[in-house]
Amino acid sequence: MISWFRKKSRVEILKERYTFLMKRSFETALKDTEKSEKMHRQADKIFQEIQYLSLQRSDK
Repeated sequence: MISWFRKKSRVEILKERYTFLMKRSFETALKDTEKSEKMHRQADKIFQEIQYLSLQRSDK
């Protein structure tokens, strides 16, 4: 119950955004491939940022 009030870290927020974009990209792939590719590129950028932040955290 306490975890409800805990503030999410930057990595957690980015992971949620990444999963949302990947789901949307998958769903729109059959209808509009250009829009799907755009979402996929955004998700890739977010994934790279997640990796960067994770590496920074592990170096400490």
